[in-house]
Amino acid sequence: MTIPSMSPVQQARTPLTKLAAWVDERNLPFLITSIGMIVMLLWAGSYKMTAPGAEGIVPLVSNSPLISWQFKIFGPYIGSDIIGLTEWTAAILMIAGFFKPKAGILGGMVAALMFSITSTMLFTTPDATVLVKGMRYMSFLGLFLYKDVISLGVAFYLIGYFGKKAILSETTINNEN
Repeated sequence: MTIPSMSPVQQARTPLTKLAAWVDERNLPFLITSIGMIVMLLWAGSYKMTAPGAEGIVPLVSNSPLISWQFKIFGPYIGSDIIGLTEWTAAILMIAGFFKPKAGILGGMVAALMFSITSTMLFTTPDATVLVKGMRYMSFLGLFLYKDVISLGVAFYLIGYFGKKAILSETTINNEN
């Protein structure tokens, strides 16, 4: 039985559920994932706009059937700049999402598309796995690429979170009219 006037922390009965309610009430999952994603996108996007950053992703991009065309058309430096600007765009839209949730949805969509593409590099990049005593493991390169699978999940989480905020905003506006 839930009592509407009590907060989830007050309703929780065990230390474990009290901790979970406390985390939820403070919106920690959203704050940590959104700020973490924004920082990562801004930082990685900036690095891709440097010569070492562009040169560092050549082996990843050149083996990807989904994005290698970009480097063939623009070359690695402009191609890497485009990727970096895409990361910045996603981050800026997510920042705007704190104030205008629909912008956050768009930022999440840009990130989801980007991470959908880069997640496939786990399978197309040579040496993403290594053979150790007859068993295949992810190499450091593979682990680096695997973070994009997790980032894809975060992008979808942010689309959903900003989507709920946008729906609440639309509902509030419609109820006021």
